[in-house]
Amino acid sequence: MRVFVPKERQPEERRVAATPETIKRMVRDGLECIVESGAGSSSDLPDDAYRKAGAEIVDSASAWRDADIVLKVGPVTSDEAANLSPDSVAIGFFEPQQNLQVVRALAQGNVTTLAMELIPRITRAQTMDALSSQASIGGYKAVVLAASRLGRYFPLLMTAAGTVPPSRVVILGAGVAGLQALATAKRLGAVVEVSDIRPAVKEQIESLGGKFIDLPEQVEAEDAGGYAKEMGEDFLRRQREILTEHLKTADVVITTAQIPGKKAPMLMSREMVEVMHPGAVVVDMAAASGGNCELTELGQEVEHNGVLILGPASLPSTMAHDASLLYARNVLALLQHMLNEGKLEIDPEDDVLSGALLTHKGEILHEPTAKLVGEVSS
Repeated sequence: MRVFVPKERQPEERRVAATPETIKRMVRDGLECIVESGAGSSSDLPDDAYRKAGAEIVDSASAWRDADIVLKVGPVTSDEAANLSPDSVAIGFFEPQQNLQVVRALAQGNVTTLAMELIPRITRAQTMDALSSQASIGGYKAVVLAASRLGRYFPLLMTAAGTVPPSRVVILGAGVAGLQALATAKRLGAVVEVSDIRPAVKEQIESLGGKFIDLPEQVEAEDAGGYAKEMGEDFLRRQREILTEHLKTADVVITTAQIPGKKAPMLMSREMVEVMHPGAVVVDMAAASGGNCELTELGQEVEHNGVLILGPASLPSTMAHDASLLYARNVLALLQHMLNEGKLEIDPEDDVLSGALLTHKGEILHEPTAKLVGEVSS
């Protein structure tokens, strides 16, 4: 089977879906690996390293049509979808909510797609959990980015000129990204508060030195896949009221709340930003899926009443080398889960694949996406 690793075309995407390490293991598993020239250059992975690992380096666009399996990071574009051959398999982040027409084209083209953001959080799929591996990098980088833009120290400082109080950081969401952000902010010496709709994460937050922001009427807010559920507007309104009081003293806010395959929940309204003091920094990690802050603009810096709101398109991409190493291992684990004597066996009933399959045999299997595509088509 021929595996093709193309160069990512989105300007902000510097990661690559396979590394020389994973290429070597795929070749050992009997796969023929083709890598587009320059695919790993933004991740500090030169063509020669791929060639030594056993890959063929190509420049030809025909590699898309000849591939049985295509490994990507960012979503497949309309042009790329048109180049995929029927019965081929594409693996990557598809962001289906923002790419409904492409998803429909992939289904109509009889392309099987496995969305890395839909991998269920179950024990068997831990090594394939790309959302977690990339979120950990993003949570770390979000704090580093905030610290670099904040005009204050993070740690408490006692000097001959007087005492400088520590910065106060509020983190919205205590998933992998939020917990990594908490750990990083604490290492830098900040006072950290964390909000999450799942009461079960309180112990994790406190074990890392953070303070849990209690919300009223906490409910079971975790789905069977281990992700936070989508909550109703009434709950989100009450949550915003409580958070507003904590934002009044916050120097940094990092928002991390995302729901795989859906628009990110709006946690920070314009009014909430306006209670923050001038010089405060907001880093919206959910910018690519709609943003947690009402004022976020994807890929832009917005200043509102002296508060700086950052909407980075992809924080993991800014640490492309390590992000690629981890993501490529996630992709390899998913591939090896399906491989049997050099051939792919895709079982829609498999507990890992049933969640990750976006399109298969001409159908859109992810129900929320299928519903949205139907609404757009009608």
